[in-house]
Amino acid sequence: MKDHLVKAVADGVRVHAAITTNLVNEAVSRHECYPVAAAALGRTMTGALLMAANLKNKECITIKFNGNGPLGSVVADANPEGFVRGYIANPHVNLPLNEKGKLDVGGGVGQGILSVTRFTGLKDPITGSCEIVSGEIAEDLTNYLYTSEQTPSSVGLGVLVNPDLKVAAAGGFILQLLPDATEETLTKLENNLAKIRPVSTMVKDGLDARGIIAELLQGFDKVDYLTTTDLAFKCQCSKERIEDVLISLNEHDLKSLVDDGHAEVCCHFCGEKYQFNKDELTAIYNVSQKLKDNKANN
Repeated sequence: MKDHLVKAVADGVRVHAAITTNLVNEAVSRHECYPVAAAALGRTMTGALLMAANLKNKECITIKFNGNGPLGSVVADANPEGFVRGYIANPHVNLPLNEKGKLDVGGGVGQGILSVTRFTGLKDPITGSCEIVSGEIAEDLTNYLYTSEQTPSSVGLGVLVNPDLKVAAAGGFILQLLPDATEETLTKLENNLAKIRPVSTMVKDGLDARGIIAELLQGFDKVDYLTTTDLAFKCQCSKERIEDVLISLNEHDLKSLVDDGHAEVCCHFCGEKYQFNKDELTAIYNVSQKLKDNKANN
């Protein structure tokens, strides 16, 4: 099944649901994640895509879990076009299963701060934050949407990892009440959420995003399915962007790279490695010096 996201509305409620198995697999492969890291990264990337679906074109969102657990930081960037990338500080973490017999993502993330930054095209991005409540990702995003954005929501995320470290199923949903929601609508949703299967189970059983929405909105007279967006792992890095980063280094560090005659820069988000030889580094150093001189003269 292709990765995709579906947006829908019904009486007093808005739902986004996504299938992300392939893109999570790619991220897990690129970062060589062990199961706990795979689940944490996959859930965060899926959550970022679901939240980005509300943004306008050219906007994007960054979700960062900065916890004190052994996984370290977990970060995902996503945009409404359906592209996402992510990284995890310590992908090679092994933890025993939690008391429910599940991957201990909460223990891996630990306590700390969840921050959500929206890049809207204005001069300064907008960042909201809250304390991490469980580290299980979905519960934390639900809490963030309620406490920081005053949006009553329910977030469900799931990643099923096979023993061979391949992702068998991944997906998620965000369900949000609209201002005209009635008590009847709230009761229906609560009943449906109480009996719904785990997201990873629904995806493994073959449900697509529309199927997940249908499960969430059982008993609603009419569900309007609005748009379907293809999803993919995509990093914005390039050799030109890495050159810009190198140009911004201080003179001493850049001169050391020139003297070494070679540099390798690895992108945190996708693991892509960029090689620079002595001639390229010398050219970058010269540009850096010209920029410095121009700034001094002005």
